[in-house]
Amino acid sequence: MTPRLIALDWGTSSLRAFLLGANGTVLERRAERLGIMQTPHDGFAASFAQIAGAWRRRWPHLPAIAAGMIGSAQGWAQAPYRRNAAGAAEMAESLISVPSGDGGVLHIVPGLAMDTPRAEVMRGEETQIIGALTIDPGLACGRLLLPGTHSKWAVLADGRIAAFTTFMTGELFAVLCGHSILGRLQGDLPPDESGFDAGVMTARDGDGLAALLFSARAQVLLSTLPAAASLPYLSGLLIGDEIRSALAAGQGAGRLALIGDAALCARYRCALSHFGITDVPAIEGAAEAGLWRIACQAGLVIPEPVQETMP
Repeated sequence: MTPRLIALDWGTSSLRAFLLGANGTVLERRAERLGIMQTPHDGFAASFAQIAGAWRRRWPHLPAIAAGMIGSAQGWAQAPYRRNAAGAAEMAESLISVPSGDGGVLHIVPGLAMDTPRAEVMRGEETQIIGALTIDPGLACGRLLLPGTHSKWAVLADGRIAAFTTFMTGELFAVLCGHSILGRLQGDLPPDESGFDAGVMTARDGDGLAALLFSARAQVLLSTLPAAASLPYLSGLLIGDEIRSALAAGQGAGRLALIGDAALCARYRCALSHFGITDVPAIEGAAEAGLWRIACQAGLVIPEPVQETMP
């Protein structure tokens, strides 16, 4: 199959590259620890050459597109946020391009920003969401949950991102583990994951995280929670409160799907079950599908016509 596009998911700590053929089929994939934090500001062309140079030398006129933090102020070039509700068409209209150092250019997808009801921004997740909609068009009026350091809950309408909310769940867990007394309770004990469910249910039945966090310490001191279960319990509290808050804010309508690391998605799926939400699929390949869709919308590649089959 002839290659049609070089697609890059270029984040803070990692860089993933996909060589895409007709209709976005992945022909080859590569990954390097060449995120924007590992690349000096004058070294992005060298990083591009390291991961995609062989493809460009073989197919010099192959278009290239990237999404993620590469378009931030700390990246190769800043791609201004697209404002408010947007889908593939709006992202394609707002692409910027930079010389890629090999005689070609790299097109960069902008992030997405919301002004109401509060300020929100994302970079990279918008492309994954567009990819998820490409893979599963039935989500056009549904919801997507992208768990991680900064979890995103996105509300979709007519195949566009209508609203989203960010929860700093992963970062809060890291901060509490590394810089609070709650992180010292478990010590070197292997984790007792039974604490996770207990934490989720405590958050589900509570009315806010601030009044619940100290219970991780109090229960260990009162011997109602094993020390080995303290960090899983803390994780459950944080994830459970994220879900409780999202649902209380009205993000409970429509189909829900997950995008993200398989183990983390499984953890969230377990937590969601305590809220009566089951059958939550995890969508794979969203980033590359989104990059293909935006590239097609921008005219960088022409999609293959759909072949009709005879009955």
